[in-house]
Amino acid sequence: MNYKAICSDIDGTLLNSERDLSPRLKSVIKKLPPEFPLILASSRMPDAMRHLILDLGKHPQSLIAYNGGYVLSSEGEVLEDVSIPVCLVEKILRLTEKTEIHVSLYQGENWYEEKDDYWSQREVKNTKVQCTWMRGMDVVELWTKGNSGAHKVMCMGSSQDISWLFGELHWEHAKDLHLYRSSDTYLEIAPRSISKATGLKKILAHEFDFGIDSVVAFGDNYNDIDLLQSVGWGVAVSNARPEVKAVAKEVTLHHKEDGVAATLERLASLSLSV
Repeated sequence: MNYKAICSDIDGTLLNSERDLSPRLKSVIKKLPPEFPLILASSRMPDAMRHLILDLGKHPQSLIAYNGGYVLSSEGEVLEDVSIPVCLVEKILRLTEKTEIHVSLYQGENWYEEKDDYWSQREVKNTKVQCTWMRGMDVVELWTKGNSGAHKVMCMGSSQDISWLFGELHWEHAKDLHLYRSSDTYLEIAPRSISKATGLKKILAHEFDFGIDSVVAFGDNYNDIDLLQSVGWGVAVSNARPEVKAVAKEVTLHHKEDGVAATLERLASLSLSV
């Protein structure tokens, strides 16, 4: 099996139990040729991905942020920019204003938080990025003036509240919004028209002379299904959702057991190409 690039999800896939890069993974990546592409694809914002690329010694590198809604080349050029209309962002804020649901708003390089609470501090700790403190409706006003919207809206709360919100939004906006629950207490919202696979295709067309069938990709959650189906070799970690395992060509070890590193070591032994 000869592959010319690696594309990987981050949370629940690439990171270990400490939500960090393991020494084993760093060692495997370090053995790759300098020019070998390692493309991260995540619901995260760009700055929450860059420090990982730096830590792996692969900077600069193309990035697929917000599940493909915001895609950057290795030179920093914006290759894809698809956002949720500001009117829908406002609707989400109105729906949640009388609940305990915490709403985070993302656009490009910016992350806006209204409440300094458990949820916001958890995200700061997990992503190693600092947010901008601003009321949600003030962000809506800012985006309305700038004729822009959200690349991602992330809602966090009790499982019951998140289930309710999912149902409300799915009922009216299933054709407009991609809704997925990354856990029982998280609902991540993105434009329906994009995916990690569409983002990867944009990068390959812009920077490389090979197609998506020459890529090995890793994932664990619903937003990875299209990616794993599209690449030449799609790998699910053992902690992945059953639906993700069903479309993968390989199921590797749990993310806490260095599943990505284990598969890359095996592929390297089979002469992973450049």
